[in-house]
Parts: sequence; C-alpha cells; structure tokens
Amino acid sequence: MAVIVPFYNGARYIERAIRSVLAQTVKADEFLIVDDGSTPEESSKLQAIAARYGVEVRHKENGGQGSARNLGVSLTKSAYICFLDQDDFFLKNHVELLLGQVPESDPHFGWAYGELMEADEEGHIVATSIAARYSKHPKYSIEDLLERDMHILPSASIIGREAFEAVAGFDPQFMGYEDDDLFLRIFRSGFTNYFFPQAVTVWCINKNSTSYSIRMSRSRMLYIHKLCTLFASDPERRSMYVRDLIFPRFCNLIAGEAFKSIYFARYDHEIRMAQHRDELVDMLDEFATLMAANTRLRIEDRARLRLFRLCLRPKSRRMLVVPYGVARVMRKFGLGFARRRR
Repeated sequence: MAVIVPFYNGARYIERAIRSVLAQTVKADEFLIVDDGSTPEESSKLQAIAARYGVEVRHKENGGQGSARNLGVSLTKSAYICFLDQDDFFLKNHVELLLGQVPESDPHFGWAYGELMEADEEGHIVATSIAARYSKHPKYSIEDLLERDMHILPSASIIGREAFEAVAGFDPQFMGYEDDDLFLRIFRSGFTNYFFPQAVTVWCINKNSTSYSIRMSRSRMLYIHKLCTLFASDPERRSMYVRDLIFPRFCNLIAGEAFKSIYFARYDHEIRMAQHRDELVDMLDEFATLMAANTRLRIEDRARLRLFRLCLRPKSRRMLVVPYGVARVMRKFGLGFARRRR
C-alpha cells in the first residue's frame, strides 16, 4: 500500500503527519510527500524534516491538492492507495484496519473507509465519531452521495488503484469538493465501497485551510455546475436530483456564506471572507440561475431563494439585523426552513 501526502506551506503540521505514518502497526510499502509549489522557506523546512525521517519528497508547481495527489499516485506502484492531508494524522492501526477491509474476492473493489475523530488544530480530540453522525454509510445510491456532504475522507480511506485510474483520479479543477467528486465518479463507474465504524484517522479542523477560504466557495460552484452536467443525458432524472438533492444541500450554505461575509468580521477567517462579499453574493445569483436552468423548484424553495437574494443583494449589515433576529427566533422554536425528509 502507498501513502501519499500532499503538502502546501504546512511545515507546522507535517512532522506530526509523518510520524503517524511511520508509527503504523503495519508499515506502508511506499510513502511519498508531494510539495505542491510551496514557498521556498516552507519547501526548505519540509525537506529538512523529511530528510530527518528518511521520507521521499517530490516537488511540483502549485496546482491544488487534487493534482498533487494525482502526481503522487503516478509515482507509486502499490495496488492500494491511502492519502493523508498534511494537518491530519493517522491512528496507529490505520493501515492495518483499512487493509483488513479489502475483500479477497471483489473484482469491482473501489474503496473502503472508516470512521474519523475530530480534533482542533493542535490535535486535541473534540469528537470520536464524525462520519456516522452526519451522513449515511456505506454508499448505496446517488441519493447517499448527493444529499449531503459525503464525509468520506481520503485520509480515512483505502482506494483501489484500478478504480482510481479508471476515473483518471482527482479532477484538478477543484480546490475543494475534489473528494466528493472522486468518490461519486468511482461509484458511478460500478466500483464497490465498504464502511466500518471504527476511527482510523484524526481530522484536525484548521481555520486557515482551504475549507475556510474563497477557494472553497469557488470550487463549490464548479462542483454544482459539474453535478448538473453529469446527469445531462437524462433531463428528467437530472431535474429530480437538482430539485431534491442539490438545491437543499447547497442553498442555505451558499446564502449563509454570503450573509456571514456581510454581517460578521470577528475572526481572521471571517475577515478574509468579508473581502469577497461581492463575489459571494454574486454566487447566490449564479446558483439561482443554475437551478432555473436545470429544474423547476417547489414553490416554497423558490420563495426561500427569492427571500435570500432580496435580503443579501443590498450588501448592507444594517438591513440584515432584522432578518437575522427573526431567523434566530424561528430556529429556537424549531421553525423555518427544515431539511425535507424523503
């Protein structure tokens, strides 16, 4: 099995990740770090740390985490692949447990994945179960893959090389949502997946990561466009998926980001996002246009979208005070826009 770590200006975390790979109860056959165009200072720090532990490093121009992972796969030969994000770390039996989930007689094996723990940036545990709390596992249908964030972390998965190469790996246009996109395409290509409810990885929430940046917001819109395109050959099914799965999954999220960029500027990541409030409000308009082109929303959903756009278009914090107060009261009493249950 090969372990591949994409690295980008993460010298603060990389030693923890390296040590977790080297401490495995079952050792990886290959271990490679791909430096995705870090600054000279960060690359130098990485090189020194990797040399101390005897880990191979390859360098490339910056192209995003997906492209770094793809390069890493192309430079390894193992039949099975594990990824690890630079700011996360494996539990000691990660490799052993994941290899144990690979069936001996499944010619269509795609991936197996486990539960994950959540931690703060320093690695202090916040929760011991995340995936099972927020999503359905394993994935049996398109609904399971589209209705909400998948909570399949590459850092908690083992992926068959045949499946990975069959879909040409990660789509490098994404810098966010590349994980969901990969597993969706592997699933649609007829490969199987297996889940077991034991944690194998610690997922560290880092507010300076791509997940809390405008790059994630832009990538989300690219992903929504791609989802609409993936089902274009079946307009009826596409309309159903867009109306029943894609709209409810993303509408509040996109509107919420635009709202926060106008209303809040308390923390560093909020201040960064506030600099992009015009673009974030425009994304809500883009989302509305995309929905109109691909489905006919229900009356209540059209009303919700119009209300969001009406409140956010002036980009005025003062004008959002009353809607925000009303929303908080409604949430307190369990009212408002709840997720529709099918």
